[in-house]
Amino acid sequence: MAPRVLIFVVAYNAERTIQSVVQRIPESLSQYHTEILIIDDSSKDQTFHKARALGDSRFPTTVLFNPVNQGYGGNQKIGFHYAIEKGFDIVALVHGDGQYAPERLPDLLQPLLNGEADAVFGSRMTERGDALRGGMPLYKYVGNKILTTIQNSLLKSHLSEFHSGYRLYSVEALKKLPFGSNTNDFHFDTEIIIQLLRARMRIKELPIPTYYGDEICHVNGMKYAWDVVKSTLLSKAQDLGIFYQRNFDVSGGGMNHLYQSKWGYESPHTLALERVKPGSKVVDVGCASGYMARALKERNCEVTGIDQFPPPAGSGLKEFLHADLDTSGFPLDAGAFQYILLLDVIEHLRSPEAFTDALRASRRQNEDTRVIVSTGNVAFLVTRLMLLLGFFNYGSRGILDLTHTRLFTFATLRNLFEQSGYRIEEIRGVPAPIPLALGNTVLARFLVRINSALIRISRSLFAYQIFMVVRPLPSLDWLLQQAVETSDTMTQERAAG
Repeated sequence: MAPRVLIFVVAYNAERTIQSVVQRIPESLSQYHTEILIIDDSSKDQTFHKARALGDSRFPTTVLFNPVNQGYGGNQKIGFHYAIEKGFDIVALVHGDGQYAPERLPDLLQPLLNGEADAVFGSRMTERGDALRGGMPLYKYVGNKILTTIQNSLLKSHLSEFHSGYRLYSVEALKKLPFGSNTNDFHFDTEIIIQLLRARMRIKELPIPTYYGDEICHVNGMKYAWDVVKSTLLSKAQDLGIFYQRNFDVSGGGMNHLYQSKWGYESPHTLALERVKPGSKVVDVGCASGYMARALKERNCEVTGIDQFPPPAGSGLKEFLHADLDTSGFPLDAGAFQYILLLDVIEHLRSPEAFTDALRASRRQNEDTRVIVSTGNVAFLVTRLMLLLGFFNYGSRGILDLTHTRLFTFATLRNLFEQSGYRIEEIRGVPAPIPLALGNTVLARFLVRINSALIRISRSLFAYQIFMVVRPLPSLDWLLQQAVETSDTMTQERAAG
């Protein structure tokens, strides 16, 4: 069955060009179920009536008029929503001012038709000098190159151009993106690229000719550049857990994919691994993707995992228990293990007090058990500064993870365990996981060392996370049982003597 293709023409004050743009759409597209949608974004001229006068001579055509101007991005949202609601397979964005050649549509469609891409962009920058020869003003060319370089660097992408408006999308891909939460302004195009990259969708660029005529440019260049950089920085800041933008939260699947291993630098994972003796019996609470269990298995440890989500194959676990810690308490005998790992877990519990009580009460055997705990430090300098500026944004990970129900400082975490009957054996600050954001580079490791040095000055201010080793003191049940058993033994020995 032939795919359904929507040619979506965005138009604003384009009465002189709209008819020629539509007439230039190649007849060869009739081999697909092709339709044209024109949305006039509340033009002040005769754009709507000129478009209506085209009729349905070659392709079925729908012409709509926004009674209130929605902006460049807002107009795209309506068109993409139309494509989804009407069941199209591909939507191609064409500008009504004729800046992008409709003749290139058949070539641009091919990667989507062949299943090679989720989005195809027409690029004016793939061949050196083509954009300038096509009439792109020098200041726009330089600005385009500078912005694209900045964005590629921050987003770890390799696009030749972020700022072409000639785009084709798989409608299935659009369904997975919260594009409706994007800006209505001109940097909508940047935000949807960020969403595609964050969702790990496939973008393919193909060369297109550059054309600049006497059309009126409605873009404020300086404002546009600032908006583009700001959106890109916000996306990067979201990876650091500093800001949260709902439109950049495009991750799918369960929660395990959000939690990443932190090896190769000072982190709760490396600190915990250093403290667990080889050959120990360990419980990994919230065992996530199994990266901690695999590392412990290499040290000949027996690891039992507890989590809401099943572990992947090859997780290194000897045993796995599916449990909701908010309702089941601690479902094992803590005294049967040398170590209980609570790495980035305690902050997810509705009642950490009830859980720490249950963990201590579960101890039956007389093993010398240690509990290794880590959690975010809500008093971290960056969080304090953001609060000072009026921001307290929850995100997909970090100190203000959306799934966190409790927040801790060094004092409140210490109080939690001491008041639950635990002895604090070690407490220290952990630097920010900078290598997760910048890659495990020399610069990132250097910044981690700087952060570690600052923690020695003030751990409550400069520590990103709190790391503790605690020992559960015997519960009253256990002490009473020991008293009864010892009394019986002493009585029997006296009778036998």
